[in-house]
Amino acid sequence: MFNVQVSVESKPPILPPPETLRSLDLHKDIYIRCSRSWNRDARELADILNQPHIKRLLESHDQIADGTQNTKPRPKTEPPKLFPNGMTNDAIRMVGVRKKNGEPLGLTVQINENDNLVIARILEGGMIEKQGLLHIGDVILEVNGNQVRTPEDLQVEVAKSKDSVTLKVGNVQSSETHESIVMNGVNGVTKKLTCYMRTLYEYNPEEDSLLPCKEIGLRFDRGDILQIVDQRDPNWWQAKKVGGDNKTGLIPSLELEERRKAYVAPENDFVHKISICGARISRKKKKINYQSKSNCDFDKAELLLYEEVTRMPPFKRKTLVLIGTQGVGRRTLKNRLINSDPEKFAGVIPFTTRPQRVLEENGQTYWFTDRETMQEEIRNNKFLEYGEYNGHLYGTHLDTIRDVIKQGKMCILDCSPMSLKILHNSSEFLPYVIFIAAPGMEQLKSLYDISKSNSNLRYSSRNLTFDRQSSIRYSSRRARTLESLASLYEEEDLKRTLEDSASMQRTYDKYIDQVITNNDFDMTFRQIIEALEALTTEHQWVPVNWIY
Repeated sequence: MFNVQVSVESKPPILPPPETLRSLDLHKDIYIRCSRSWNRDARELADILNQPHIKRLLESHDQIADGTQNTKPRPKTEPPKLFPNGMTNDAIRMVGVRKKNGEPLGLTVQINENDNLVIARILEGGMIEKQGLLHIGDVILEVNGNQVRTPEDLQVEVAKSKDSVTLKVGNVQSSETHESIVMNGVNGVTKKLTCYMRTLYEYNPEEDSLLPCKEIGLRFDRGDILQIVDQRDPNWWQAKKVGGDNKTGLIPSLELEERRKAYVAPENDFVHKISICGARISRKKKKINYQSKSNCDFDKAELLLYEEVTRMPPFKRKTLVLIGTQGVGRRTLKNRLINSDPEKFAGVIPFTTRPQRVLEENGQTYWFTDRETMQEEIRNNKFLEYGEYNGHLYGTHLDTIRDVIKQGKMCILDCSPMSLKILHNSSEFLPYVIFIAAPGMEQLKSLYDISKSNSNLRYSSRNLTFDRQSSIRYSSRRARTLESLASLYEEEDLKRTLEDSASMQRTYDKYIDQVITNNDFDMTFRQIIEALEALTTEHQWVPVNWIY
């Protein structure tokens, strides 16, 4: 027998061909899709795929598959660490933000089309804006080590923090700065970097259901001056009060307020009627042509929210306008101002179509003209105001105001408040408007008595005339009845004066520079003089159309 030794040479195992050479790329794509999904199972799969041994297994698969296809192996590389938004480790940074109790961080966030939590707005003047570490478009991944996916998650985690907040932030998605947007414009419209607005209404952010965050809303009152620092958002402007605490907050934009005021709930929509089947049928609108006499009616429909203003050094106004309801003493104050300094103040002489009487001179009490000429000039907008009384036209010609201004005097007007829009929107007349408010009942009665004594007229209320001093039958029953009726009518007139005064102030508040309650003629006169002197020593906020 022969002992035969047979050596068996081992052969490498035969491997099946690889399905793909790019399993890591496939892993990355699946991981991104699962991590952005709101499905719980998909997120669990994303966490599994993000485990180190899974990635090492796939990396080994690619290396072996590459080795079977190519004799030269591919160099070993460390795969980048992946994050929920598909960014690499190089795009991630940690940002520490100091925080004060009760004070917001000064930013707002939103979820973009890729389901990322991105910074939508950074308030100017806040801690984040001062540090300059965060930018609009940055993706917030974690807060103090806890993952956040929604604005509610962010709010909860920030509320837990005391002194500081650590944010894990992704790379900037938009490199546009505020200045580049201002220079290039948004949607083809160039916007100013900073402008100033006078508010014409009151705003309370606590009552605004559209405000994304009540804590960063800016409350203001009617007449406040706001510095608008950012108008990029079409709905919410960033602003701060001039002379306030220098804190920046959000206010509704003009576009947002116009849409809000114009919105009519379907149940309150009376412009359309509902058919039997429930379909809404539009009713044809009536076309109304604008007329100068209907100026007030059109102003009521105008939405007045903000007025752009600018700060100017001290200068003298060209006209002083005294407005107020009938009986508050406007004409008495006007005459007193003119008589106090005729070299400084002057009034205007009205035009009329009334026939000239005996001993009347043209240009003293009235400028007399014919009706055709005056109507033609009215159509050519040469009158500030006009009206008809007893079949005759009366009006204030704009040229008479210009003549006073050319003399270097301040023109004093006690015109109708409906004329304020013409004066206010013109850079020619530069008015300072003082509203003479009605005082209380007792003070108003004394003003009536002073007016009666100055004009030497007997007391008359409506069509009832009664002179208490000269009545022969003062003790008779008829006289006592007339006196009681006169007192009743007088009290009703006084109440109506108070109501009209308050209504006029609310309606024309946009054009009013100062409100003075006429409790006493001497005190009111001094207040007017002090206000005019302050114009020559203090800076003023005036409409921009007066300057540009």
